[in-house]
Amino acid sequence: MKALVALTPITGAVALPLLVVFLMAKVGIGAGVAAAVVISSLWFVAMLRTSELPEHG
Repeated sequence: MKALVALTPITGAVALPLLVVFLMAKVGIGAGVAAAVVISSLWFVAMLRTSELPEHG
């Protein structure tokens, strides 16, 4: 689980820009924008689910 926690931020930071630029070049600007919104939302959820927060109390 520690590896997943460590790799989630860097994977998204590298994959998101590459995928969006690729889609914009091959498919169109609309597909790139849609992919950016969907992928960044999924990445945000993954970051929240794998976050390690200190316990309260």
